[in-house]
This record gives sequence, structure tokens and C-alpha cells, in this order.
Amino acid sequence: MSLRIVVTVKYVPDATGDRHFADDLTVDRDDVDGLLSELDEYAVEQALQIAEDADDAEITVLTVGPEDAKDALRKALSMGADKAIHVEDDDLHGTDVIGTSLVLAKAIEKAGYDLVISGMASTDGTAGVVPALLAERLGVPQVTLLSEVSVEDGVVKGRRDGDTASEQLEASLPAVVSVTDQSGEARYPSFKGIMAAKKKPVESWDLEDLEIEADEVGLEGAWTKVDSATERPARTAGTIVKDEGEGGKQLAEFLAGQKFI
Repeated sequence: MSLRIVVTVKYVPDATGDRHFADDLTVDRDDVDGLLSELDEYAVEQALQIAEDADDAEITVLTVGPEDAKDALRKALSMGADKAIHVEDDDLHGTDVIGTSLVLAKAIEKAGYDLVISGMASTDGTAGVVPALLAERLGVPQVTLLSEVSVEDGVVKGRRDGDTASEQLEASLPAVVSVTDQSGEARYPSFKGIMAAKKKPVESWDLEDLEIEADEVGLEGAWTKVDSATERPARTAGTIVKDEGEGGKQLAEFLAGQKFI
């Protein structure tokens, strides 16, 4: 039987762009370029490596987001994933991690899976809790924050590196895992992969397809909301200390005045 791997990916605003909030205090995604979250690229890479070592495996990439989120799916498909699922619905606007985990879990169940792989966090929200929420909703074990992962005989194994020790963990399939940015550099899509991605299937689902009510997601269904936001003040010119024999003293006084020392 084929090993069914689902990789959850996210289309995020480019961290190098000018990111800000929209009028409803959700992230404004219209005025900044988006891309596949870098941390999710590691999840795609690990899925590809597991599939290469398996006798038979199929990789589905799954995202929840607006029309432009298909760009994240195309990147993952060009890396080597087999097919993609895009969940898009106007009522999803403003959905928080609780609602997102609900949508992802319903989509994963509908798609069918043996192993779910996620990045350790998204590069925009950086909450890092979706893998754990997914495992809870799916009722399966979770093995998170792995620097190394493999699958053998119906068991997923991995290494989690901490500050003082490394742990060897394992769980029986089906399971949810997340991988860190130490799990191995993600491959670049080849020209052949980019061309092949254009022919790979991309399914589009909405809330009705997943039997989710609109009030369970979106801003109204969110458990967390941004109450207020203030623009970061413009950067001011720094203090220049000219060393004319008293530079060290002036520097110390400045640092003491800023309570750095």
C-alpha cells in the first residue's frame, strides 16, 4: 500500500517586504509579495526524502489561503510533490490558528493520509502550534521539532535536538510530525520540475466541501484577535561619538544613559 504523505504549507508575506496591518487589523497581504514559507520548504524536503526511501509513496501538499496561495503549491510541486489541494473561501479571512487547524484537519481527513509533515512554524505568525492542534483534532500521535526524520515498518522516527540533549522519538502511523530548519537544506526546483509541476493536479475545496460552517472560522470564529496596532516609529539618526581622546568615556556615558550598562 502506498505511503500517503500530506505536507501542510503556507503562503506568507515576504519578510523582506513592507508588512503592515489592514483596516480590520489582519495582515495586509495585497500590498506585499507572497511566497512559500521558508520553514515549510524543509517539510517538503523531508517528505521527498522519505518518499525516495519508500517502495511506494505519494506526496500531497495542502494549503489554506487566497487565490495567490497557489504559488506556494506550485513551488512545492516543482520541488517534487505529486499533487496539491487548495482550500479557498472568502469566509476564511481572518481565521486564527484554531480555525486553521480545523480546516486543515478536515482537508487531511478528506484527502486520506498516513503521515502529516509540517514546518516548525510559519514565518508570518510564528505561533508553532498548528502541528500539535492537528494531532489533537486527528486523534493521532505527534512527534514535533525534529532535526531528522524517517519512516520504517509503519513507524516514524526522528531526532529532536534541545539545548542540553538530543532525544530519539518514534510514533506509530498515522502521525503528525514537524521539522526544524536544521533538518536539511531544501532542494531548488529544477527546470524539469518546474515544467512538470504545470501538469500535476491541483484540487480546490471550499468550506462546504469540508462541511465546515462559516461561523467556525474567519474573524467571527477566531479565538484570538488583534485589538490594536501602532506603526513602528521611523528610525532616527544614531549618535556619533568622535574620538578626540574622550571617545571611550563618551561611549560609556551613552551606554549608561540608555541603561545598557
